[in-house]
Amino acid sequence: MNETTLAAPADISWADFEKVCLVAGTVMRVEAFPEARKPAWKVWVDFGPYGEKKTSAQIAHLYSAEQLVGRQIVGVINFPEKQIGPFRSQFLLTGFPTEQGVVITAIERPVPNGTRLA
Repeated sequence: MNETTLAAPADISWADFEKVCLVAGTVMRVEAFPEARKPAWKVWVDFGPYGEKKTSAQIAHLYSAEQLVGRQIVGVINFPEKQIGPFRSQFLLTGFPTEQGVVITAIERPVPNGTRLA
């Protein structure tokens, strides 16, 4: 993989960071999303006190539905909802794009659902 030097991003304040609600949640259900333009899953996640939210995630290249159910993920839960074809996405499942596909942001050990990233 070629490494490219990127310009340093602009500094943000702690208050800016606190505006992004990044929380832990557990994947409860995964369904196929055949209408998606790129291979994707419909994913429902329990965010504890924030409730259950759903999203469409382009992670089907690297993860089967069985590998996702029960797994803890990190989601951004305070973006506005987004219509993705016939599906309404309520959060952003975070990950790192690679040539092989998106690698989900890992949680090193279990934390309570709804715990905010700090």
